[in-house]
Amino acid sequence: MPTITVVGAGPGLGLAIARRFGREGFNVALLARTREKLDTLVAELATEGITAAGFTADILDPSTVAPAFEAMKERFGSVDVFEFSPAPHSPISGFSMDGPLDVTYDNLQPQLEYYLYGAITAAQQVLPAMLEAGKGTLLFTTGGGSISPSPIMGNVNAAQAALRNWVLNVHQVVAKRGVYAAHVAISAWIGQTPGAEPSTIAELYWDLYIAQTQAEAVFTVPVNPDASAAHAS
Repeated sequence: MPTITVVGAGPGLGLAIARRFGREGFNVALLARTREKLDTLVAELATEGITAAGFTADILDPSTVAPAFEAMKERFGSVDVFEFSPAPHSPISGFSMDGPLDVTYDNLQPQLEYYLYGAITAAQQVLPAMLEAGKGTLLFTTGGGSISPSPIMGNVNAAQAALRNWVLNVHQVVAKRGVYAAHVAISAWIGQTPGAEPSTIAELYWDLYIAQTQAEAVFTVPVNPDASAAHAS
């Protein structure tokens, strides 16, 4: 059976992506900082007949990442799909959202370590094997600000834009060797507005995996013409 690993797994989008691929026969390897959270997600997937296991690691601590992937490979073998979508829902020391004029080394560096360095460190655990095999999928997630910046998140936008740039470069190189890499920008508050439910967004990831053509996709909440007309009147 093929395996998908979800880096930064949580009860929202990460679980939805795991569930979507699990329904298609994938084993699911979940990576997050908290064992309790992982155990809860694994148990929920198990009730749906999906084989899953959790592995603890902190992408802000590179020394924890390699051991987690080694344990993952021992359990499931090679990773066929790698998905990166961590989000600092709980407070993390040094994290803040700052406008572009307030961006400093101190408030940008943690964001770079979280998004850019974290993604690169995690992807390096599976990319060499994918290149050797001539197949594999890498999917990376950021907010929509990586493409259309929002001034209230000047430092976050900069870090996520750096990750986007790296992924688009990777796509150009690895596509020639049978590996697919793509970036997903989510321009919506996940689970907080109609049309931006995690299960809806997860369909985009499955579609990208099946098609394996575009280097980038942007998720936006569909506009309801009837609602717009009613608001205008």
